[in-house]
Order: sequence, then C-alpha cells, then structure tokens
Amino acid sequence: MEAQVAGRPLPPLCAVPGAALKRGAFVTITERGALRGCIGHVAADRELGAVVQEMTIAAARDDPRFAPVSREELPSLALEISVLTECTRLPAPVDANRVVAGRDGVLVRREDLVALLLPQVAREYHWGPEAFLAATCRKAGLPPDGWREPGTAVFTFQADVFGEIEDR
Repeated sequence: MEAQVAGRPLPPLCAVPGAALKRGAFVTITERGALRGCIGHVAADRELGAVVQEMTIAAARDDPRFAPVSREELPSLALEISVLTECTRLPAPVDANRVVAGRDGVLVRREDLVALLLPQVAREYHWGPEAFLAATCRKAGLPPDGWREPGTAVFTFQADVFGEIEDR
C-alpha cells in the first residue's frame, strides 16, 4: 500500500509457502479503529500472495465509499487480512441455525444482487445468525428476510484473520 500511494513500483511477492496457495481474501484498512476501506476477492482461483497485494491496493484506492488513501494517512492506518475458505451453499429453505455467527461469514446472491459480510462483522456487532443474515441481505439491496425467499442463494465460509495491532 505504501509503494502504491507513493507511486513507487510494487515490491515482489513474498516467497513463503502460504503465498502460493489458491485462496480468496479480503483486505480491510482501518484508521484509528474506523473502517477506511475493504475490498476482497472471493474465488480461490489465484495465488494468495497476488490476491492480497491486489486487494490491498484496491482497498486503498478503489473502495467507492472512501477517497483514495493519501500518503499523510499512512502512519495512522492498520491492515487486516481475511483469508477465506471455499464458500458452501446452504440448502433451501435456509435454516438460520446453520450459520454460526462469529465463525461463519455469509454471502447472499439473487440474480445480480450480491453481498458478503466477513465473520468478524457478526462479532463486532454482537449479531446472532438471523440478524447477520438480515444485514447481509440489506447490504445486497434485498429485504432483510430475503435469505428466506426462493431464488436467494446463501453461502457460508470461514476466514483466517490476521493483521496489525492498531495502537495508534
């Protein structure tokens, strides 16, 4: 992120074994605990190192909710990386009790409407499964109970989450 913001060439990808695994990942940027950007790639179709690098730059530059990160902000930012497992579709009709809030992330899809919430979002807001499903539906532009409706696909996944400790 620092190289991109400064206009320098990106560093080479890390040559650690985990970086070569094919995984989806989300990168979340926070500034003094507040969301500053979050973008991810769900499919496990590319090497993790490349996905993390690309999503870090996208979260800093392309999240439509925020202006691009500036050089002056860098000292106050922290990164969190969520490495995703494969998504598993829940059978219809969806039983909310199949979602373990805080462990599972949720993705809902109906036609062109799609939204995803990471597992840590349910923990942060102290949501149970139904509230978590409702929030994901609202994010997708669906009614809160859209997860119960025919034509809505609901998927769960887990994430290994790690990042910087924000003490700034």
